[in-house]
Amino acid sequence: MSQCILVVDDEIRYRQLYVQTLAAAGFETLTAGSTEEALALIESRRPALVVSDVRMPGADGIVLLRIARDKHPALPFLLVTAYADVHGAVEAMKLGAVDYLPKPVDLDELLAAVRDALGVQTPTGEPGIPPEAMKNIVAESPAMRAVLRDAYRVARSDANVLLVGESGSGKEVLAVFIHRNSARHHQSLVAVNCAAIPAALLASELFGHERGAFTGAVEKRRGRFREADGGTLFLDEIGEMPTDLQAALLRAIESGRIRPVGGDREIEVDYRLIAATNRDLRDDVHRGRFRQDLYYRLNVITIEIPPLRQRPDDILPLARFFLRSEPSPGKRLSRAAVRALRAHNWPGNVRELANAMEHARLLCQTDLILPEHLPPVIREAAARGLAERSQTTPDKPDEPTGPAEPAEPTSLEESELKTIRRALAQTGGNRTRAAAILGITRRGLIYKLKRLGMD
Repeated sequence: MSQCILVVDDEIRYRQLYVQTLAAAGFETLTAGSTEEALALIESRRPALVVSDVRMPGADGIVLLRIARDKHPALPFLLVTAYADVHGAVEAMKLGAVDYLPKPVDLDELLAAVRDALGVQTPTGEPGIPPEAMKNIVAESPAMRAVLRDAYRVARSDANVLLVGESGSGKEVLAVFIHRNSARHHQSLVAVNCAAIPAALLASELFGHERGAFTGAVEKRRGRFREADGGTLFLDEIGEMPTDLQAALLRAIESGRIRPVGGDREIEVDYRLIAATNRDLRDDVHRGRFRQDLYYRLNVITIEIPPLRQRPDDILPLARFFLRSEPSPGKRLSRAAVRALRAHNWPGNVRELANAMEHARLLCQTDLILPEHLPPVIREAAARGLAERSQTTPDKPDEPTGPAEPAEPTSLEESELKTIRRALAQTGGNRTRAAAILGITRRGLIYKLKRLGMD
């Protein structure tokens, strides 16, 4: 029989996210929206573990911990908060908390902490992403596969998601992936590029307006929030939103209600919010360019998309995908063109690669794409790489291609295992430094080591 975990948080979207994550891992769950409700459930159901937010209206998580531990000294507590600090962590540990995790929570880290607290062994494998969920998604690199696993896990909740990554790295594609695999997939995904709309018109674009609300408003407009009712609203380049409009967005997120420009009443809307940015919003908060309270509302779950140069295993599969998607699907890459693509640094990321394949398709009059069909900047990178190789090995003939592709595809677990081993080798086995190289937390690395049988 599965062990029961009580999830306590005043925000329903956090509760849903944690419950779905824990349920997928095989745990039974209970939920409470306040300390009072949690105490009643502890008395009636006696859970095996309590996962509680710290900052809640009225009696907070520290109060809950103190009262519950007085009556049930053996009941383990795992505290979660967006306002983690050393003093709060020390107080929580003194009162008997088993761990203290900051928001936004790394879901692998949450599962690892729960299993540690309950003494549950990490399973040797985890469910993958169903093939039908991967439609039009190309990801061969371990880094991007990890991103998709997190996105698929988050998709089933209504939690706000913040997608972070360089321009062209695939944030909109990931937003579509999340919406398509959510409970709202039968409704619309409405996308708004906050950087592409003049600041004076953005409020009307988002919230709508009444007829005559301003000069040129000759008819009523619904606005993107209402268009997304029942579905998903995707706010791209959220970091470019004017500061005077951020307060209105914050109120819409907190209340679930909007007021059209020139309107005299608020309208209730039901939507799931996904935001994306290529900016460092934490730095913008520090500089006063972005509201801190809005940042925390958006940042329920953050998913960082690595740039294409950090996932070279995706370059050729993506290039071939773009070629197959075009009206001339029979075109293929020559070995020399493959070497050119691998040599380029891709500052424009996946968007640059898609444009390069379109460029090559238009210039190539045969079925075989050669380096001269690629954009000049890519040909130059290939020429520099060839010159460097000829200087280091002048007597060795040029290889006909890059590294040989394996006869059979490597499994995701094997790829992840190799990546972790390389990071550990680079750091002499130091897990903290290896986790930093991999872009995950130390606890998240320990969870992966256990799951892959490397602990």
